[in-house]
Amino acid sequence: MRWRGGSLILAMVTLAGAPAVSRAQGGAPLAPQREINILEHLGNSHRIELPYWKPPYSYPLELPRFAPVHLGGLTLDFSITKHLVFMILAATIAALVLSYTAYAVARAQAAGRPPRGFAAAMEAIVLYVRQEVILPNVGPHGEGYVNYLLTVFFFLLACNLFGLLPWGATATSNIAVTGAMALLSLCVIEISGMRALGLRGYLGYLPPGLPTWIRPVMLVIMTPIEIIGKLAKPFALAVRLFANMTAGHVVLLALIGLTFVFQSYLVGIGASFLATGVMLLELFVAFLHAYIFTLLTSVFIGLMRAEH
Repeated sequence: MRWRGGSLILAMVTLAGAPAVSRAQGGAPLAPQREINILEHLGNSHRIELPYWKPPYSYPLELPRFAPVHLGGLTLDFSITKHLVFMILAATIAALVLSYTAYAVARAQAAGRPPRGFAAAMEAIVLYVRQEVILPNVGPHGEGYVNYLLTVFFFLLACNLFGLLPWGATATSNIAVTGAMALLSLCVIEISGMRALGLRGYLGYLPPGLPTWIRPVMLVIMTPIEIIGKLAKPFALAVRLFANMTAGHVVLLALIGLTFVFQSYLVGIGASFLATGVMLLELFVAFLHAYIFTLLTSVFIGLMRAEH
């Protein structure tokens, strides 16, 4: 059993522009194959594409491969992949941008003036997410969750935006990535509930005032419901982000592929206008779903910290 992130893509759309290869009686090919494999651009792989000045204007760079680790019947491949590279880039850029913003804001405050330019824009975004998204939903004493949730927001935003760049890749279109982020949020949600309510309060999900004889019956009924409810939260977080990032890129690549399928300038012009509109929508979606993931995590933390 081998674990690979690319195998977790849920759909493969292949646009065929012509028959695979037509051959004459002597066996010589008459027409080359014209095929656009959208999965190749969406899925994970062990190579990345670098800009190149000759057609097809990209140079494939193979990433290092490591020997797989065997744990019983499970084989784990820890080799570097395309999505891992862009996750590291997203984390690095988010850290550098936020560090620079903190330095610029502190320097401006020390000089007795407001920050300007890029630092001022970043400060406005940070304050909005903190004041309007995190603190109202997490509830009282929610300052301890601000750093984590701001990190989640900017990391996911950077991952989403990387997918809109030429030669880039969207790590959040990989269910393994969004699932790991959702699992981390689940841990934060449940631990926050244990800290706020105590172990007794955390486990006391039965309504108060029940007769003693009915409590075991209700415990048997409510326990699986409570477990399903806890698991549904990270599942919704993971699938929503994964599905929206994947669907947008499928539509965009399919529209661009129409030009090569029909081999028509008219179709190419129309597809270019449509693809431009979808790209602008994708830019909005990149911000929207980083916001939604952060908002729902804040809401789940606030609900868990409150009394049952």
